[in-house]
Order: sequence, then C-alpha cells, then structure tokens
Amino acid sequence: MTFFKKTYSFKLFLNSFLLLFTLFSCDNDTSKIDITGFNYLPTSTTNSIVKHQYYTLSYNEKYEQAEWVAYQLKDKQIVSTTFKRPYFEQDPKVKTGSADWKNFKNSGYTKGHLLAAADRKFSKEAYDETFLTSNVSPQVYDFNAGIWNRLEEKTRYWAQKYENLYVVTGGVLSDHLKTIGYEDVAVPKFFYKILLDYTEPEIKVIAFLMPHNESNKALYEFVVSIDEIESLTGIDFFPALPDEIEKQLEGSSDYKDWSFR
Repeated sequence: MTFFKKTYSFKLFLNSFLLLFTLFSCDNDTSKIDITGFNYLPTSTTNSIVKHQYYTLSYNEKYEQAEWVAYQLKDKQIVSTTFKRPYFEQDPKVKTGSADWKNFKNSGYTKGHLLAAADRKFSKEAYDETFLTSNVSPQVYDFNAGIWNRLEEKTRYWAQKYENLYVVTGGVLSDHLKTIGYEDVAVPKFFYKILLDYTEPEIKVIAFLMPHNESNKALYEFVVSIDEIESLTGIDFFPALPDEIEKQLEGSSDYKDWSFR
C-alpha cells in the first residue's frame, strides 16, 4: 500500500478538503463552480491575486503577465462545443492594467493562453473569460501549436481519466528577458504546468517544465519536481497542504502513476 493509503492524517486532510470543496461549490452544475473558494491557490510574489469566476491568477506588472493561473478541471467540463472566438480584451480586474493586445501585433509571437480556451467550453461565459490579456503570455507559434498544445490536450485527457484535477500554469519570469511591444511584455524562456489529482483514495501530482521552443520530444521528458519549479519562480504552489504531504508530493518527479499513451 502507498504512503497515503496508510496515513491517517492524509485521510483526515482529504475529508477536510472535500468538506471545504462542498461548502465553496455553488452546486453540481460544473458551469457554476465557485473556484474562488478553492483552498489550494499558490502564493503570490506580487500580492496581486485576481479572482475571476472560472479561474484565479497572480498578475506581475513588472513582466505584464500572470506569474500563474490556477483553476479546477473536471471531467464533465471537457466538452466539444464550438463558440466563436472573441477578441482579446484587457482585464478590468487587474488594478495596474493588464497588457494591451496591441503589444503582440507584428511581434512574431502569438498570444499563448495559460488557461486554455478548450478547457472552458462548457459555457460561453467561461470560454470568453479566457480571452483576457492577463491569461496570455508571448509564445512562438511552433511552441504554442506544438508541444504546449500537446500538453494541454494531455491535461484534458487526464481530467477525463482521473475526474478531478487542479491545474497551475505560467511562464518562468525573471530579469533580463526579451520583451515585446510598447509595454515591454516579457517573453519567458520556460513555461510550466503543474497538475494535482485529488481523486480518492490517493493524491498525486505531476509537473512539467518546458523550454520555450519547438520540440518533438515525449511529454514525460519534461517532467520535473515541483520543488524545481518553486526554486525558479519563488512561488509556493500548495501551501495549504499539510507539510508532510507537501514535502512528499513536491519533491518527487516520478510520473509512473500518470497514464502516457
């Protein structure tokens, strides 16, 4: 049996987690889940957390983008509805003002979603909310449409397989990055995505750190520990987890419990 199956404290944590989730969820309709009450947000290095209806982000004004976007992804939210793509708009909830989409014009970079629009096709409102400029980062096309898209598709596959995921994603922001546009929007050299599967009776995580360039490598070749991403970003990704469980999860880069097919 695994460490988590044998540890009473984990069962206590999981029961408390499920109780919190129930209290903060609006109802069983996945289009009305109140993720603002979800208890596992990362820390913010800027103290600029913005809570939208269907996701939460931490905005970094210095780099004109989110340092992370966090959201819940459930199996029932993965649908194939077709919505007309809206225009990108600045985020009215970012007090300092999110980057203007015009920064990307003729820059050679696409507006790469952090929370993928395809993860929010269960309602038009949720879908449109992903087209705020606080939810994008400059990405070269071959990366955005290639390895990054493959990871997004695999994330949706895992959401359907494991039923409930919590996703945190963003670019690694640091000094001396290339910038684009009149607002100096930073171009990350690396992007990360962290997945937490909290389905009973076990809990597991997997983290990816990808260089910002085209790649034909298998996704598992980009698996790293959460600790490694934390050391690069200065972010504590699951501060609400009990210390013993957080240490166990965040120090591992083992992906054997995740289905790569």
